Amino acid sequence: MSPVYVLTLSCPDRIGLVHAVSGFLAERGGNIEEAAQYNDLGTGLFFMRVQFACAQLSHEELKAQLATFARPYQMNWRLHARAEPMRTVIMVSKEGHCLNDLLFRWKSGLLPLDIRAIISNHREFYQLAASYNVPFHHFAVSAASKSQVEAKQFEIIQSEGAELVVLARYMQVLSDDLCRKLSGAAINIHHSFLPSFKGAKPYYQAHERGVKLIGATAHYVTAELDEGPIIEQDVARVDHSKTVEDLTALGRDTESQVLARAVKWHSEHRVLLNGHKTVIFK
Repeated sequence: MSPVYVLTLSCPDRIGLVHAVSGFLAERGGNIEEAAQYNDLGTGLFFMRVQFACAQLSHEELKAQLATFARPYQMNWRLHARAEPMRTVIMVSKEGHCLNDLLFRWKSGLLPLDIRAIISNHREFYQLAASYNVPFHHFAVSAASKSQVEAKQFEIIQSEGAELVVLARYMQVLSDDLCRKLSGAAINIHHSFLPSFKGAKPYYQAHERGVKLIGATAHYVTAELDEGPIIEQDVARVDHSKTVEDLTALGRDTESQVLARAVKWHSEHRVLLNGHKTVIFK
C-alpha cells in the first residue's frame, strides 16, 4: 500500500495554484484522496490541505522537491506522513475531566496521538497516568520556582519530541518565553461565554448572575492570556432550574468535547493559522 501524506500550505493568492499543486503531485505519481482550499479575500492569502498517496518518492525526497516547487509561490508549507501519530505532552492541574477524556479517546483509537508524558503541578493523576502506561512528571510551582520549573517542563517536551502540548485544565499561566517556544503547538481549553466571570469558581459566578449559556473555547496558547487563535467553541443552554453543580457538570462535558475536537483537527493537520484566526478544513 502506498504511503499517505498530508500537505498543508498557505501563500499569496494567484491564479492556477490548485492546478500547480495537483500537477506537481500528479507528475510524481501522487494520487489525491482529499483536498480543500480557501481564499481569504481580506488578506489575499490562499490556504490548502491535500491528502495524497505516493509510492514513487520517499518522504524526504518529496520534501526536497516541494521546497523547490514552493519557493516561487512564497508558500509556507508542511508535509506530514499520515501514518505517524502526533507526539503529544499533556499538562494538567487538579481537574481531570479533559485529561481522562483525551486518554480514553487516544486508547480507543479516536485520536491520532502518541501521548508521551503528562506534566502536572499536583499529584492527583499519577495513578490515572500509570493506568495508561504514560510517564507522569510532578512539579510544584511557586512564584520563586516558576522559571526553573518551566525550564524542566520544556526539557521534557523537547526530549519526548512533542509536536503538540495540550493544556487540559492546567491552571498555571505560562510565561511569555514558553508561549513563544510553543507557538502554534500548544492548545488550551477554558470556559467561554462567561467573559464577566474572571478568576476562581466561574460557574458559581455564572449561577449567581442567572446565565442562559455556558460554554468552552479551545485556542492556541499565546503570550496574551486567552487571546490566542480560536480552534473550536461550543455552548450548552441552561435555565433557572440548574444548580451550580449542574452548571459545573455541563461545563466540564462541554470543555472535554471542545478540546477533543480541537486536538483531533490539529493532529490531523486540519488547522492552519491565519494571523489571529484559524482556517480549519474539517
